[in-house]
Amino acid sequence: MSSNSTNVAPGHSIADPGVLGLAGFALTTFVLSLHNSGIVPSAVFAVLGLALFYGGIAQLLAGMWEFVKGNTFGALAFTSYGAFWMSFWYLVSSGAVKEAGSAGVGAFLLAWTIFTAYMTLAAFKGSRVVLLVFVALLITFVLLTLGAFNGDAAGAGMTQIGGYFGLLTAALAWYGSAAGVVNSTWKRNVLPLG
Repeated sequence: MSSNSTNVAPGHSIADPGVLGLAGFALTTFVLSLHNSGIVPSAVFAVLGLALFYGGIAQLLAGMWEFVKGNTFGALAFTSYGAFWMSFWYLVSSGAVKEAGSAGVGAFLLAWTIFTAYMTLAAFKGSRVVLLVFVALLITFVLLTLGAFNGDAAGAGMTQIGGYFGLLTAALAWYGSAAGVVNSTWKRNVLPLG
């Protein structure tokens, strides 16, 4: 058994899994936020496959690879939000969201708001782009939580405003992913991360 705790051959490294995690998070958040904002009400049905596979499984895998790289923040963030998307998929596709009602969905979102709040505190030690993603995400979750507890439908009240903040969150996460892959490919800082 090798003494190398990451199981990566000496002198070798793995690619940055953060670009995959951010891309999966951004795209899935974007499609759901089109629904929440009321721009594309039927997008909730289109997001289900994304929530399971790209936002869910792909992001979960990115989190596991962040563990290999020794990035505690990235590991926790991507693994947790991957699990968020998979649980979202289950709630909607199984019909459990109807059984949970607005209070149950509000409690679900409140728990994710609390998690996002302390991850936002941790993000202050990272890049500006990651911090901006977490600030926008925290605002999104606060608004969606308030909307759920108030019984807002998508495209109404706090949920609609939360949808617009979700679109901002997705744009920031896409920028972070793009910067990571472009800078890595070009071998220089083309898109600044702050």
